[in-house]
Amino acid sequence: MLSAVRRGLLSLKQWQNAPVVAYRSSLLSSLTRSTSQTTLTRAMSTHHGESAIRPEPDKVLKDIADYVHNYQVTSELALETARLCLIDTIGCGLEALRFPDCTRLLGPVVEGTIVPNAAQAPRVPGTNYQLDPIRGAFNIGTTIRWLDFNDCFLAAEWGHPSDNLGAILAVADHLARQGKPLKVRDLLESMVKAHEIQGGLALLNSFNRVGLDHVVLVKVASTAVVSKLLGLTHAQTIDAVSQAWVDGQSLRTYRHAPNTGPRKSWAAGDACSRAVNLALLVKKGEMGLPSVLTAKQWGFYDVLFKGEEFQFQMPYGSYIMENVLFKISYPAEFHAQTAVEAALIVHDRLRAMGRSSDDIKSVRIRTQEAAIRIIDKQGPLHNFADRDHAINYMVAYPLIFGELTSNSYTNEAAADPRIDSLRAKIYCVENKVFSVDYHEPAKRSIGNALLVELNDGTVLDEVVVEYPVGHRTRREEGTPLLIEKFKRHISHHFDEGHQRNKKNLPNLAVDRFTDLFVKP
Repeated sequence: MLSAVRRGLLSLKQWQNAPVVAYRSSLLSSLTRSTSQTTLTRAMSTHHGESAIRPEPDKVLKDIADYVHNYQVTSELALETARLCLIDTIGCGLEALRFPDCTRLLGPVVEGTIVPNAAQAPRVPGTNYQLDPIRGAFNIGTTIRWLDFNDCFLAAEWGHPSDNLGAILAVADHLARQGKPLKVRDLLESMVKAHEIQGGLALLNSFNRVGLDHVVLVKVASTAVVSKLLGLTHAQTIDAVSQAWVDGQSLRTYRHAPNTGPRKSWAAGDACSRAVNLALLVKKGEMGLPSVLTAKQWGFYDVLFKGEEFQFQMPYGSYIMENVLFKISYPAEFHAQTAVEAALIVHDRLRAMGRSSDDIKSVRIRTQEAAIRIIDKQGPLHNFADRDHAINYMVAYPLIFGELTSNSYTNEAAADPRIDSLRAKIYCVENKVFSVDYHEPAKRSIGNALLVELNDGTVLDEVVVEYPVGHRTRREEGTPLLIEKFKRHISHHFDEGHQRNKKNLPNLAVDRFTDLFVKP
């Protein structure tokens, strides 16, 4: 009892004034119960700490490393498509150099900085820049993506797998200039694998629905592939890929109203540069995070993916490259490609009738759910990036002018008052069949249909286009047009003699390949 008094559970006065033994006994019993309950509560609230035992790496990490290190690319279709993808992607980068908003971002971080051992530094096609591989990846990746004219793959997540060439070419060129015998064939195989990783993760997993931008997949795919190029082991590749998942991820808000802006055009370049940096850090000994995805409370799934694990439709192979979508005719966000094609058909019909866009009362666009979520915008459009992600702009412009080019999105082009006047007459509705076929692996269609009513009440026949010319089902039709697109893009930089430079592309050394595009 005295100890209870000392602990303050019973005052000395209470003890002394207790009138009978029974009362004191009751108090003693109460104190005993109170002490027992306190002890039990303390025992129940004891925290033993987090386990410091490092688990086996997440299966997603191991599968990516297994694929990068062990898979042999044997599909001739994939390699031939990769060849077309390579020249198209280089051409898109060259075309972007004609736009000052792009070129102002290029070069070293600090103007005038010169890289030591410049002879071993990767080149940036179309320029005289010789940069370190990290900055080179940013430069190349930014030019590739600037005009939204390179390839595309659409599924639960959207993206542009050729964005990865920014990292792949910068690292491969750097290594080739150090004496590593890398050929263009190695570039093509790396592209197939980067496409497959990015697209495989995109098939069933929607990062946009949790607000993340698809460049997270560029960072992951590029990290994996350049890790192999840099000579990292299987275990180091797992570490590097884990670093890509834990790295801060970009929000999609720069692609959506009211925040749409040019960051969407250099976001892939940023992802490429971060991928190269992470792979190089691991090469120097940086450790990985084995449960970066699955760790409770702190892992990617719980923090950024609403607790859901990634789902996969098929094992990694060469499906994505074989089914990639080329943007051939129009520099437009891909969900609008068939809408633009339909608009040009309507433009020609109107001209044949002796009519013009001035005679249009309304335009209904039947489209996929994804297009409505991404590019159905109303109200003023403030910049190039805003316009090339607005379906009503991309339809209105060709209805008026009979064309849609990269210059169609400039402030000067957008100043024509007829554009916004016609945009106000255009509206979108979802077509459920288009939405279903969009996800169907055997189809992967990107359908749009235009129904135009004129001011006099005439309703033109609806124009339906389900597959753009860059789709695999139209590859035979599209390939010559893709070559013409490349020639058009290169013509602004090199004379005809240079353009006719014939090389055995797959067997050409990577550094000799990039030298073909160095600005004279």
